[in-house]
Order: sequence, then C-alpha cells, then structure tokens
Amino acid sequence: MSLLRFLIAALIVEALWETTKMFWQDGKFSYDRLGALAFGELVAIGSNIDLMNAVGLPINVPYIGMILTGVIISRGSNFMHDFLDSINNFQKRSRGK
Repeated sequence: MSLLRFLIAALIVEALWETTKMFWQDGKFSYDRLGALAFGELVAIGSNIDLMNAVGLPINVPYIGMILTGVIISRGSNFMHDFLDSINNFQKRSRGK
C-alpha cells in the first residue's frame, strides 16, 4: 500500500470522526445532524456512491463504503469540495515526487 493511500485513509477517518462529534453539541443531541445523515445515507446507498472506491481505497465488506460515503456527504457541498480538494492535493504531491 502506498503512502498516498495511508494519507487519504487518515483524511477520511478524520472527516468521519469530526462528523460524528457534531451529533452532540452544547450538551444536547442534534436532530438536524441526524436528518442530514439520514439524507446522506439515502443518497449514497440509493445511488450506489462509494467514495472509498473512487479514491482507490476499496472496502471488501459490501455497503460499508457507501455507508461511510453517506456520513461524509451529509456534511454538505462546501465540506465535500474542501475534502476532495485535499485528496486531490495529496495525489498531486505524491505524483510530483
């Protein structure tokens, strides 16, 4: 496995953890985050979108990639743009060396 794949995996894990932490804000549960997550999952699974596979990190367990993708896309378009830009920068730097 290349160093690039480790870096992308670390970026994905951080994004997943930061998203999960948003469910509990100011001492109470965020139903808005739950709603966003539900829609993210619905879109990812319903459309068969798997970000992990798209960035070269295929997951061997069926549906796990789509579930993780749903969590990430529940953050919205600005986050996804920044997230994909970070992955793209990692890939460009890796190719340049």
